[in-house]
Amino acid sequence: MQRRSFLLALAAPALLATLGAGTVAAQADKPIRIGMTVSSAGTFALQAQSGQRGVEVWIDDVNSRGGIDIGGKKRKVELVKLDDRSDKALVPRVYETLIKDEHCDLLFGPFGSTLTQTAANATETAGKFLVIWSASADALYKQGYKYMISATQIAGSLLGQPPVRALHAMGVKKIAFAYLDEPFPAALTQGAIDLAKELGMEVTMDEKFAKGTKDFNILIQKAKASGAEAFYPTAYEGDQMTIARQIRESNADFKAVVLFYGSQPQFLQQAGKDGHYVFSETLLHDKINWKVTQGLNRAQMIERYNKLFPNAKFPADFQTALAYGAGVITEAIIKNAQSLDAARLKEAAIKLSGKIVTVTGEYQIDDTGKQLKNEFAVVQTLPNGLEVVYPPPVATAKPVYPVPPFAKRN
Repeated sequence: MQRRSFLLALAAPALLATLGAGTVAAQADKPIRIGMTVSSAGTFALQAQSGQRGVEVWIDDVNSRGGIDIGGKKRKVELVKLDDRSDKALVPRVYETLIKDEHCDLLFGPFGSTLTQTAANATETAGKFLVIWSASADALYKQGYKYMISATQIAGSLLGQPPVRALHAMGVKKIAFAYLDEPFPAALTQGAIDLAKELGMEVTMDEKFAKGTKDFNILIQKAKASGAEAFYPTAYEGDQMTIARQIRESNADFKAVVLFYGSQPQFLQQAGKDGHYVFSETLLHDKINWKVTQGLNRAQMIERYNKLFPNAKFPADFQTALAYGAGVITEAIIKNAQSLDAARLKEAAIKLSGKIVTVTGEYQIDDTGKQLKNEFAVVQTLPNGLEVVYPPPVATAKPVYPVPPFAKRN
């Protein structure tokens, strides 16, 4: 008995070592599971699905290279996506499912600030790392979240400012603002208003409107009556298509109209002539080419997108690029952290700040995870296509200002 016990004691370390090696090997072979929600319907569906395709472009690229190296072993990436139906009440439950039932290692946010706020509460409670690719509301970074960063989406207070700088350079002195009463449009508009005042421009209107508004004629006429030279209404894409149409139908001739989503492929396709001469913002244009240090460049990303999604209803847009770039940043963070632990990922994310350029531009965050770079370029939809009009270093054409009145357009 004594001899048998002694032999078992000798065998135990070897047995444990064998089991441990098996566990490590199994872990090395296990894919990195990244969870996110995507809206199948509702206000955020178009943008969410565009972002999803961007994430899938990154995953296809990283897996074609064998995966992400952790501890000397490459692990492939697997995307787990569930439907949030553009419903913020549903989001926490869905993210809890991704974490508890789907066992995701880290999470990508849903589209937009409204949904991301509720997702962040769930991921933070679970101690999981959350990567933002679209939410821009500054309020997100005032909640004390420890495990959240914006990989590519610039803060909302900075996002709406490039068109104001462009309008100021054109000579606009009076500008009217209107915005959907939700975190993203409100943050974008407030930042734009602050800069307009700082530049000495007169803000002739500052109006919010409720979700579900379909008739914008009162707001349009109020903006016109205020004496504004430029009208800058901010909402999500579907609402902005309606606003563009109603501005034309009412023959409201502003010298300039800014619609944030006016350069989006689906906006251009559906708005048609309603979108002519509109100023908007984008990070993705064939004439905007960053010298990337991580990931695919613009042309390579578009080529892979077209290969993966030949039957997509719309081509890649800036939401696609933001989500793809977020994947590239995530890959760099994991490599540098050599871990999937949320605290180590956040630490690595901060250390990489200022050291990466992706297809959407420079990555730079503060300690709260707020994105400070990735500033959008201003484009104008001319009858012969989009042109970059601001800032001057990347401009491809001079802006048409004032824009032609509707009576003189074809």
